[in-house]
Amino acid sequence: MRVGIIGLGYRLGYLARVFSAARDDFSIAGYVDPAPAGLPYASEYGVDVGAQFDSLEAMLDSEPLDLLMVGSPNHLHLEHIRIGLERGLKIFTEKPVVTSIEDTMEIAGLIAQYGSDNLMVGLVLRYAPLYVDLRRMQAEGHLGDVTSIEASEHIPPYHGAFFMRDWRRYERYSGSFMLEKCCHDLDLYNGVMGCRPQYVSSFGGRRTFVPANAPQNVGINDMEVYHRKPSGWQGSDKVFDSDGDIIDFQTAMVQYANGAALTFHTNLNVPDDFRRFAVMGAKGMAEGDFIRNFLRVTDSRTSERLVDTTYKISELSQHYGADEQMAEDILNHVLDGDPLPVSITDALEAGLLALTMDRAMRTRSVIDMTPIWQQFDAALGKAG
Repeated sequence: MRVGIIGLGYRLGYLARVFSAARDDFSIAGYVDPAPAGLPYASEYGVDVGAQFDSLEAMLDSEPLDLLMVGSPNHLHLEHIRIGLERGLKIFTEKPVVTSIEDTMEIAGLIAQYGSDNLMVGLVLRYAPLYVDLRRMQAEGHLGDVTSIEASEHIPPYHGAFFMRDWRRYERYSGSFMLEKCCHDLDLYNGVMGCRPQYVSSFGGRRTFVPANAPQNVGINDMEVYHRKPSGWQGSDKVFDSDGDIIDFQTAMVQYANGAALTFHTNLNVPDDFRRFAVMGAKGMAEGDFIRNFLRVTDSRTSERLVDTTYKISELSQHYGADEQMAEDILNHVLDGDPLPVSITDALEAGLLALTMDRAMRTRSVIDMTPIWQQFDAALGKAG
């Protein structure tokens, strides 16, 4: 199986290792990246990433590929995906797929033209054992009709500082923090709800990574905690005086088409970090945490604990045991057409929700997503 990579950053350098471990005949024919930050990581684990090419077109002209992996900065995904689809390739793209509502409609048009099976996305948390078990308990009826969800994604200070230094600090490249980092989580809870979000409100801003909070009497560039995670393309040493325009905290409230509601909170400076949820249903409650690795399901009437599970994390996986399963499923889909637990349209819907949260935050308003869904369905070519 021959694979090409465009955007050999840290994530795809890591995934090159995971995919190589999943299949013996997985081979990387080449890559396109003028400054491949992920190359040392791949090389460290003995992954041969093939020849370096000056452009995507040059690589595709030279190398017959079974799969193109897109890991370029988010704002470049649309063009790279378009070129790959026009060449008849199957494509795996990192999340988020694109960075704007307008580009989402462009991708939807490409899906209508080339089909959804040719485009896969790295929403890896769909493969996490914890989430798989949550959906199983839901399918077995232990939760009943979902009424509300309280959820969060919090990251520790060293990771928040990375966002303030990396190219992702600019919304023109990342789309936004909510989109770049939290589209995983929004996709999960869209899946639990089983319908689309309809009304959205949100508030947030930057209150931690500002000059007033810079450590006193110590040069910020000497603070190991804020430089532990290296930045790549467009990297900077500045943390509390970052020139980026992303937020460092945000809360959102969402009402879904079925009337159920979600509250979601993200923060970039949580020293005892967690990534948790509480799903409240008419028959039961599910509480879990991807970082603290537990899932509990409790019956509403009897208070009986139906599930009380903790999860072991593999040494290879960066996402709670999910990366290896994602690699295996993606490869089986490419080669044998096996179904996947998350589709490209799922990813785009999570992205549209994140982008709407940002719009609601900027305008301090409640946004009705109905016109957005109508536009999206029209771009996909759906009737009605």
